[in-house]
Amino acid sequence: MPPRSATRRLGAALAAGAALWLVVGTAAVQAQPDASKPKDQRVGAAEPRQKPAQPAPPAPVAKLTTPPDPVIPDPRRNVPASIFTTFDAKQKADAAKVSAYLSSLQTLVGQFVQVGPDGTKLTGDFYIMKPGKVRFEYDEPSTVSLIADGQSVVVRDRKLGTQDVYPLSQTPLRYLLSDRIDLLRDTNVVSITSDDTYISVIIEEKNAIIGTSRLMLMLGVKDGQLKQWTVTDPQGYDTTVAIYNIDSTKRPDPSMFKIDYTNYATPPG
Repeated sequence: MPPRSATRRLGAALAAGAALWLVVGTAAVQAQPDASKPKDQRVGAAEPRQKPAQPAPPAPVAKLTTPPDPVIPDPRRNVPASIFTTFDAKQKADAAKVSAYLSSLQTLVGQFVQVGPDGTKLTGDFYIMKPGKVRFEYDEPSTVSLIADGQSVVVRDRKLGTQDVYPLSQTPLRYLLSDRIDLLRDTNVVSITSDDTYISVIIEEKNAIIGTSRLMLMLGVKDGQLKQWTVTDPQGYDTTVAIYNIDSTKRPDPSMFKIDYTNYATPPG
């Protein structure tokens, strides 16, 4: 198990969790701002698999000039943890919508706002290319970036010259970066809720060594697009990432997702 300092650094980053995720691998960490940086550019097993309906292409959205305020979950919330959780027809339909949306995405770029367990707010840009590739660049004064190349996830600190490496398969990022996914079949969904604004799906993951972590995905009811996610680490700390000004038509440069294991100071791209 990585030391707590490395785990905390990963959670923040990971919760992009965005970067979007420096979304926590086996634990969530909060990226701490440092010096300035240059900016680069399966639980419903008993049910038959149904092919999710393909969502309509999203309509153009006006660019936001100010970042959104992330919706911070109530820390007192009590989420059912039973793998035998059952869902009604509406909940199953909502899960199918989320699955279809995530499966329809091939690329996604945009900006993010990350709120750590201590309330620290960070911003930056993210780039996704499925399957398995993501890059989160934090705005200065942070010197942290997160890169996944399809196999590994690295959390890099350019000022300190450090790079922590984790298997992508052990981080919640893999759910967002999967080529196709059926949430009720491929993950342990413990909660599906909706209101006039959001559809929220909570995925729980148990590890005998690390403990239990959760990933909550929130999609807009009106446009069906991903709005934010929250990673809860085994210690119960939340890292929330809200995304905005997203574009699913742009194709990032594949070189942005290359991991350099020898030079940590200047990432490629």
